[in-house]
Amino acid sequence: MKKATISKTKNQLSALLEEVRRGETVLIMDRDRPVAMLEPVRPDAAGVSGWIAELERRGVIRRARRKPPRRILAERPPRAKGGASVLEALLEERAEGR
Repeated sequence: MKKATISKTKNQLSALLEEVRRGETVLIMDRDRPVAMLEPVRPDAAGVSGWIAELERRGVIRRARRKPPRRILAERPPRAKGGASVLEALLEERAEGR
């Protein structure tokens, strides 16, 4: 946990917030007494929609424009054939350039 005085916090707030974004917690001190704490917001605290919006903003995900067809959700996923290998399938896809 990093410690910062009130004056340092005022002067370097952007830098401290960048550290918080990376997961660091910053304890704000006033004359050697803790008065506040800056810590990262947990995804559940911002709500799932806030977390998803953050992932979308960073380009990690892209939201669907419409709901998926019901049949996709109702169908069972395909089963692997006996003796099938995920590694072999991956290597085959790479060889085909997919």
